[in-house]
Amino acid sequence: MRTTTGWRATSTSEVGRAQVRRRELRADDLAVRVDYCGVCHTDVHALGAYDAGAQAPLVPGHEFTGTVTEVGAGVRGFEVGDRVAVGNIVDSCGTCAMCEAGQENFCRSFPTLTYGGTDRHDGSTTLGAYSREYVVRDAFAYPLPAGLDPAAAAPLLCAGITVWEPLRALGVGGGSRVAVAGLGGLGHLAVKLAVALGARTTVLSRTPDKRDDALRLGADGFLVTDDEKAMAEARDSFDVVLDTISAPHGLAPYLRLVALDGTLSLLGYLGPVTVETTDLLIGRKKLGSAGSGGRPATAELLRFCAEHGVVADVEVLPSAQVNTALERLRRNDVRYRFVLDMSDLG
Repeated sequence: MRTTTGWRATSTSEVGRAQVRRRELRADDLAVRVDYCGVCHTDVHALGAYDAGAQAPLVPGHEFTGTVTEVGAGVRGFEVGDRVAVGNIVDSCGTCAMCEAGQENFCRSFPTLTYGGTDRHDGSTTLGAYSREYVVRDAFAYPLPAGLDPAAAAPLLCAGITVWEPLRALGVGGGSRVAVAGLGGLGHLAVKLAVALGARTTVLSRTPDKRDDALRLGADGFLVTDDEKAMAEARDSFDVVLDTISAPHGLAPYLRLVALDGTLSLLGYLGPVTVETTDLLIGRKKLGSAGSGGRPATAELLRFCAEHGVVADVEVLPSAQVNTALERLRRNDVRYRFVLDMSDLG
């Protein structure tokens, strides 16, 4: 086994510096020096569920960019020195209907997650990218296009792909009317991507505090959801509503905004919801969801972002300040994504 330095859970709220074990390279593996790793709400949730008695350590981090430092004997598509990006899926069965359709994120035998997953070869628990090195199967590493800032590109591999897949699946393009509920890590990238696709884009928010940010990000409109008159006037106005709100909330106000045959896509909160059938019936409205993305969509996203100059709005911190980032994220004190600079690990 090889070792690197990283940050592992020490409690349900913090991580501490520690040695992290990595497998020796298999034939189709890359060793990647992790340069930048995004901090995701998933990391906060994983820490909150941390069990100090668990056999395997918890090392968070599943959206990162870095540099190839070593390649396995069978690798042909990457060389030492290449810049790469890796997301929250690092393997899948490759043979089920979902994998064959390029939807490895829906692998029937469950995709291997970047951390907290189960390695398909040896059964070990995967450890994430809050570390200086990650060993990953080459099929789940993506060339990082020239021109994309590696720090600002890191969140594209989780937050970005999470909103990109439904935008593409729902056919968003020129003339589409899109609304984005919640202007956070997911939401701000949803706005940027929808605008770049040519959609008329509106941000939905409970208060007017983020109006200026929404317009700066390219939104055409801003709708305060606590304004009953404005919400009534906007009824049946949007072909697609992307709901990126992470807390439990009612769906009825957002379904009323969906146009005839339109879709409300739930991306932020993945817990139980209650829906009145008539909110779907009147207008033949659809309720959907999505999660992460397959390999083709992820590669497409990175190419699109390079062509259109789309990256996340990030606050970069040295990895030694990871606990500060986690605490501020719990308070939603970031616009719009924390990214850790891992160079302080050596």
